[in-house]
Amino acid sequence: MSSGRTVPTRSHGLGKEGVSTKGASQGEFGDPELTARINDAMVQVENQLHAELSSGEDFLVDKIMHLTRAGGKRFRPMFALLASQFGEKPLSDQVIKAAVVVEVTHLATLYHDDVMDEATMRRGVPSANARWDNSVAILAGDILLARASRIMSELGTETVAHFAETFEELVTGQMRETVGPRDSDPIEHYTNVIREKTGVLIASAGYLGSMHAGAAPEHIAALKNFGSAVGMIFQIVDDIIDIFSETHESGKTPGTDLREGVFTLPVLYALREDNPVGEELRSILTGPIEDDDTVNHVLELLSQSGGREAALKDIHHYMDVANAELDRLPDNSAKEALRELAKLSIKRVG
Repeated sequence: MSSGRTVPTRSHGLGKEGVSTKGASQGEFGDPELTARINDAMVQVENQLHAELSSGEDFLVDKIMHLTRAGGKRFRPMFALLASQFGEKPLSDQVIKAAVVVEVTHLATLYHDDVMDEATMRRGVPSANARWDNSVAILAGDILLARASRIMSELGTETVAHFAETFEELVTGQMRETVGPRDSDPIEHYTNVIREKTGVLIASAGYLGSMHAGAAPEHIAALKNFGSAVGMIFQIVDDIIDIFSETHESGKTPGTDLREGVFTLPVLYALREDNPVGEELRSILTGPIEDDDTVNHVLELLSQSGGREAALKDIHHYMDVANAELDRLPDNSAKEALRELAKLSIKRVG
């Protein structure tokens, strides 16, 4: 990530939802029949994803397949498939295409984010900008958006219109993050950014998966809102893990965001505390932290603050929102699978 930012630039960070990281994602959804249907459909999504991205000039394919070959959780297309279970045409060809559109769009944002963040690694491999250069990474993201747009055209004008709004919200989130909070409240700024950068595309997966399955308008709206809430949960959980988890638990080095000058929700809450811990944090956290001793000291101060508890309170608020949206849906095994998914995301922080 770029230094000096006040919020995370990740548009991923969706946690461990029980899927593989190579090839077609495989999930476990409680109901064996649902599990089999969704996993079979995920194979179709993966096959179509590879077919869409492996066509064209060799010099293009090499670049746009880079992150696809590296794997990924494929959470967004999986959510689109689950959302389709509330319509009359679950897992139809149109639903599969919609799931592919969401994943291709997500991949495009990763290429662009890595340029903005000056990232060097993504999904365990060198980022496109590190392997080639910024221009190649930006153009690869642009080609992916072109491919997503072509598939959208096959799904109809309603899908195109929806994605025009989604694109605008994604870019607004990136721009909002880039210009910073200015005179606005940093916590409000933070939540707006992650809603626009992370929540919006997960919400889109719920919307498109259910819409192309022929779900009722009120159920489409509920799944869209559920996706937005889950996106908020996943991102805040990741931010807590970055600060308060041990490396052997999370696989991450604690304080990575702090080293990059990114102050996430637990940090922002701690910074506003009117006590000696908050005062010392405000004197230290004026930008990126480079030396290990200072990082460790800040992590210790954060553990003494109420930042974690305040961020957890927000997570539980979004969980209440997610559950309320699920309550608007008819009872079936997909509904329970979505409820369990949201619960599992919170369990990651204990």
